[in-house]
Amino acid sequence: MNTDIETTVTSFLDSTAIPYEVVEIDPDFADTAAFCEKYDFPMEKSANTIIVASKKKPKTFTASVVRATHRVDVNHVIKPMMDVGKVSFARAEETAELTGMMIGGVTALALPPELPIYVDPGLMNFDYIILGGGSRSTKIKISPQIFDHVPNAQVVEGLTG
Repeated sequence: MNTDIETTVTSFLDSTAIPYEVVEIDPDFADTAAFCEKYDFPMEKSANTIIVASKKKPKTFTASVVRATHRVDVNHVIKPMMDVGKVSFARAEETAELTGMMIGGVTALALPPELPIYVDPGLMNFDYIILGGGSRSTKIKISPQIFDHVPNAQVVEGLTG
């Protein structure tokens, strides 16, 4: 468990004054579908933070926060926004190196401040959403208005295909 990341996440959340709930979970159920089934949260309100990388060096990265029931449109939306030739989903090792987080726990709430973060507009209409908590041991239940406080976060129409 990466308590440094979890502390970073909760410190950031506390600084926003937006109410939130830390949901402690079994790390074996950190992947979204397993989490939703075990802990009885709707998939539609669960969001995945996806890291996309350029293929050529120097590598550039972006993060996208999308509903678990949708897929980010990497080639038609992310690639043109990154202004690079080819892109792919970041490998687990790249994600860990960039974010300090493991797949299943990655959260937009503790990413490097210079990293562009694209948000699925479909998340913004919910009373709450579920985000990664920074580790595979926690999730965060919070208003989607949190993205008004996340550095470099922008809602992008058409983000999901």
